[in-house]
Amino acid sequence: MSHVMRSIIARSLLAATLAGCGVPAAVAQDSASSVPATIAPDLAPSYATAGIQRDEPGEDAPNTATLQIPAGHFVTLGFHDVRDDTQAAVDHDPYAINTQRLAALFDWLTANDWHPISLDDVQAARDGERALPHNAVLLSFDDGLESFYTRVFQLLQAFDYPALFAVETGWIERVGRGETVTADDTDPVASPLQEGAVIGGESDTANEVRYNGRERGSAGFVDWDQVREMQTSGLVEVASHTDDLHKGIVANPQGNVEPAALTRRYDDARGAYESDDDYRQRVHDDLVRSADIIEHNTGIRPRTLVWPYGATNAKTETIARKAGYQFTFSLGDQRLSTPSSGPDFGRFLVMDDPDPVAVESQIAQTVAPPKRIQRAVQVDLDYLYDADPEQVNANLSALLDRIQAMQVRTVYLQAFADPDGDGTASALYFPNDYLPMRADLFNRVAWQLKTRAGVDVYAWLPLLAFHLPDGAHQQQLAVQTHGVDGDRQVADRDYRRLSPFRPRALAIVRGIYADLARNTSGINGILIHDDAYLAADEDAQACAPEARWPGSQRAITDCDLSARDKTRALIDFSHQAIAGAREYVNLSNRFRVARNIYPRVVLDPDAESRFAQALGPFLDNYDEVALMAMPYLDEAGMARDGATASRWLDTLVDRVMRHPDGLERTVFELQAYDWARKRWIEPQRFKGWMHQLVRRGALNLAYYPDDFIAGKPAFQPTFEGMSLNEFPYSTFPLRSQP
Repeated sequence: MSHVMRSIIARSLLAATLAGCGVPAAVAQDSASSVPATIAPDLAPSYATAGIQRDEPGEDAPNTATLQIPAGHFVTLGFHDVRDDTQAAVDHDPYAINTQRLAALFDWLTANDWHPISLDDVQAARDGERALPHNAVLLSFDDGLESFYTRVFQLLQAFDYPALFAVETGWIERVGRGETVTADDTDPVASPLQEGAVIGGESDTANEVRYNGRERGSAGFVDWDQVREMQTSGLVEVASHTDDLHKGIVANPQGNVEPAALTRRYDDARGAYESDDDYRQRVHDDLVRSADIIEHNTGIRPRTLVWPYGATNAKTETIARKAGYQFTFSLGDQRLSTPSSGPDFGRFLVMDDPDPVAVESQIAQTVAPPKRIQRAVQVDLDYLYDADPEQVNANLSALLDRIQAMQVRTVYLQAFADPDGDGTASALYFPNDYLPMRADLFNRVAWQLKTRAGVDVYAWLPLLAFHLPDGAHQQQLAVQTHGVDGDRQVADRDYRRLSPFRPRALAIVRGIYADLARNTSGINGILIHDDAYLAADEDAQACAPEARWPGSQRAITDCDLSARDKTRALIDFSHQAIAGAREYVNLSNRFRVARNIYPRVVLDPDAESRFAQALGPFLDNYDEVALMAMPYLDEAGMARDGATASRWLDTLVDRVMRHPDGLERTVFELQAYDWARKRWIEPQRFKGWMHQLVRRGALNLAYYPDDFIAGKPAFQPTFEGMSLNEFPYSTFPLRSQP
């Protein structure tokens, strides 16, 4: 069937659906058999009724796509509800697509030689049986909604397109039994709640599920007869969308509600979190129960799981495999899929009722990513903490208001407690097995920043500077220097650091990073503190019999390490620490790692011997290098005349420009406070520094500190300096990705 004839059939079918007519027998027969059909004459008025302009038969439609999916790759599009009455930009359900828009997208796929595929095609490619067609796209529809049967299924038949249909078995079962249903808000991503949306709310109406703030009865969902009919067609594969994980559960003592599949439930009555064993069992039982229900009602056990909200991590992926699922899908769109990149695949979330060009544009940003412009504020959680919960609430409100007004992309949020300001973590702001917890605060603040202020949140943590409760253990694992008599002694420096060459130190730090992400899986990244350095006379621990190269069992035979050896060791240590966090972070997030670097090693490469830091290796190993562009910190005695600091910043930019991708990967982090003079930088000078950096070619800016309670630095000049409104490379909205 030519794509023109297929388009005419689909449009006729759509018009009949919108006009309330049945599907013409000729259309249904021809769409199933792929034989060109004659459109029934009585459908012609339906086009005018539906507001559709009919194409004239004849020449094939021109190929207007500008994007080609690389050979051997495929993209998965994630849809939800399909309605006739959507209102773009103002609809109560931002994840619904208009029926006409969906038909137009299907038409566009055919006209532009894009090929919808099934999971059988993916499996065949994985097995080496046949290659994927070019421009391969997998269509998926979530939640088990009635519109998939009444609208989408008929379009699939008309176009002969396969699709994946993910059903939330708990919803279908409960509305099918006519029970009163209490369900959480079904927003597919952890986005800000709209006015009137409900999380954990009760439904007063029997036989209804609350869906994106609106109640739905059994008529809003498919029944099992419809599921079996679609499955029998050979076009629809039924997947699980879990049984009862499409909801939020209490995630912290303050009552924030977060995705059930990733969250250790907090029990307020016990004042304790769900244990790891209980968490794993809860998720496993749910996945098995959903598969059992689908198999009982369709005769086929699902091989595919689509995670609600895209909420999954390495741990839940392991649980899914044990529960028998062959494939899983999240909402991660940071890379295109290949058959071999599974069994866990990402998807592109379709939202805001897009036209085909908008969908193509979304995919294009992964095929050829635009420059990612960073604007970040580094925030002390120590400023927010107070023994009085009411004061904490007031401080948090001040932070949220300021960050939202500042319109930055990212907050580097302190996850460790440092009340004495010595830079060493003596306690943490999240539950963990290693250090005291000053307050269970990080999860709440991070969640509020993400959902209320709409920013990405990076957890700011030390790499080495942890003060262990056991003093003897701290001494045993600490960074050391060689004494005058050749003996080893604990380094007496600004930061009390653990040695990167002691495996037990690595186990502790990796465990801390894992505990952080276990408690707050929704973080978008980690900023490694500036404590990760080794001076020229450090670290004699490499000479200890117990010493090993970080992350390996390799003994260090020559402990006279070069500066580059130490730089490499700290990088390898950081990778191992980050690996602990990666086990728990949400795979749907674009998780990134940033690391602070001292400006001295950028201005003077020989200074690597004094810090074990170097810009080149950092650019090669981290997503972002947070360069401490702080002139009065690097040179406390620098003249405060303005011109001197400006020349210093110019030189810093020049040095960064010498490195490939240096400007793209480096975040210039300015000081908002003059610690030597104990006063805030003059507002116009502070703004001038930002503008100067941008004029010289710097893409990414951040600053520290920010006193959101006192309103320092001054808001308006800071906002004007950080603004992307007139930034030449910023051609896309400044918003977080799901």
